[in-house]
Amino acid sequence: QVQLVESGGGLVQAGGSLRLSCAASGISFRTNAMGWYRQAPGKQRELVAGIGSSSSTNYADSVKGRFTISRDNAKNTVYLQMNSLKPEDTGVYYCNFIAISLRGSWGQGTQVTVSS
Repeated sequence: QVQLVESGGGLVQAGGSLRLSCAASGISFRTNAMGWYRQAPGKQRELVAGIGSSSSTNYADSVKGRFTISRDNAKNTVYLQMNSLKPEDTGVYYCNFIAISLRGSWGQGTQVTVSS
């Protein structure tokens, strides 16, 4: 079974940057679209960035122009570069497949906290 482990979160001031990493194991990484999701306090989990197997990308309007998703298939890793962070970016960030049928369980995620 594929395992996805997120890292790179932390506490930063508004305007700061973080780079999240998602390390994947298993056989499904290379050929499937991946996404970064976040769950803000008191809100439902939402997709903030996605990247296809051919490296096409999509972003939620709230992060477009500030976040960049990328993948390194040789390392089985997907990244989320987060710049110009805002307090509303605070939440737990998760990586997972875009396809619902492939997601399995959600992991622990990595906490991002942006202070005012």
